[in-house]
Amino acid sequence: MSAQAGFVPHVTTLGEGPRRVLALHCTLAFGGAWAGVAKLVGQEVTLVAPDMPSHGRSVDWDEASDFSQTVFEASMACLDDGPMDVIGHSFGAATALRMAAEYPDRIRSLMLIEPVFFVVAKRDAPDMLADHDARAAPFFEAMETGDRTLAARTFNRMWSTSGTWDAMPERSRAAMIRAIHVVPDTHDFLYEDAFGLLEPDVLEAVDAPAVLMRGEQALPAITATNAGLVRRLGNATEAVIEGAGHMAPISHPEPVAVELQKLWEAS
Repeated sequence: MSAQAGFVPHVTTLGEGPRRVLALHCTLAFGGAWAGVAKLVGQEVTLVAPDMPSHGRSVDWDEASDFSQTVFEASMACLDDGPMDVIGHSFGAATALRMAAEYPDRIRSLMLIEPVFFVVAKRDAPDMLADHDARAAPFFEAMETGDRTLAARTFNRMWSTSGTWDAMPERSRAAMIRAIHVVPDTHDFLYEDAFGLLEPDVLEAVDAPAVLMRGEQALPAITATNAGLVRRLGNATEAVIEGAGHMAPISHPEPVAVELQKLWEAS
């Protein structure tokens, strides 16, 4: 699997503090989505937030390279030379998990917010993954017919509990339509463990303090994935954000920031 040649992400820097934190956004968002959290974590923190290909101000994915590998290599390139805190949301959290598994010495602490690393649910709770796949079927049907607008709308409705597609600003809808085609290319990473994270003793060797966060209203497959990762990671706990769904970093930045500060105090 090869990364997109020459891809360099656009990076948003939030804050000016000495503690530098890599922040990886979810699919259909962008680095600036961490702004609400950044305002609440304190003046000692700087968030380094790259945009994935086809997201934010980064160039488009070329649709020939491996999207997951491209995001992984670009995220690794944003790390400092010394150990760094990493937070990730959804696909960004799955990428952060891979970073910690392959380069544990580069990670000081790890916050994974609803990682969509569904191979965990596939192994631990296949009924919950079946529930997810049934919910996602309209999205994949829209992608198969080439209707990216419908695909973006159904994907957004599946994962967002706030607002409606029609109520969004036009530019927000356009950004989601622009990015939606990356989702199917992540299947081998997220469903088939293409990079071997679930091989024996891989996640167990990650000893950086880690928190698996989810919203109280998380989909069943997310609940199973988080629980399975807590069991596998060497030094992990779980946090649940009351009243939140999948988009907790945006909808509930205050409790997310509180959990981050607790994690950083312990690391």
